[in-house]
Amino acid sequence: MTLSGQRIVIIGGSSGMGLAAARAAAAAGAAVTIASSDQGRLEAALAQLPDTCDGAVVNTREEAGVAALFARVGELDHVVYTAGDTVRPQPLADLPLDAARELFEVRFWGAVAAVKHAARRIRPGGSIVLTSGTVAVRPAPGTALAAGAAAATEGLTRGLAAELAPIRVNAVRPGAIRTPLWDPVPEPQRAALFATLADRTLTNSIGEADQIAAAHLYLMENRFVTGTVLTVDGGAILAGI
Repeated sequence: MTLSGQRIVIIGGSSGMGLAAARAAAAAGAAVTIASSDQGRLEAALAQLPDTCDGAVVNTREEAGVAALFARVGELDHVVYTAGDTVRPQPLADLPLDAARELFEVRFWGAVAAVKHAARRIRPGGSIVLTSGTVAVRPAPGTALAAGAAAATEGLTRGLAAELAPIRVNAVRPGAIRTPLWDPVPEPQRAALFATLADRTLTNSIGEADQIAAAHLYLMENRFVTGTVLTVDGGAILAGI
């Protein structure tokens, strides 16, 4: 199993789990295109990646931009979708319905747009990897919409695996992962939060972006896996039973 010579598109590839996946795929011999909604983050990410990688600014809320990305890339082998806005816990009663709908735009509908425009360009043996989260199966108060979006992504994964076969479609379900999404939290509070989250796992640890990237590579490389949601959470779901 190898990614050597393959073309991979990673939407959300300018930071965190997406950037880690781009770095790992490039190290495995792939040519990688990363897409980000922010020009500055895109340039910073490309500076960390080898010359076999390129990038594009894409707003996944706009289907035309997603379509243009895949038209430019042409034939490809794998798509990884890790894009998502920061979601803060908030009771549904306090959330305007328009804002609630907005929470699905990048994480769910953006993934739908990416699959729609990528699928017909994926070469035999290729795959699509989406991203959900353990909130889909272990929600907490204030996370109902985040849980709904993650669960919808998992249902979408299974439906697309059946619809797009023999293209493989899988998803990664990350637990608590150390990424730049946590940077707005001041360091003392962040350290305390990470310690609390680590105590809720069986491994007594917080996940790292490279560990999620390893899951992405496995799902891209293993041609006998489809319709699967791969949990990478240090056993947090089991620890909470």
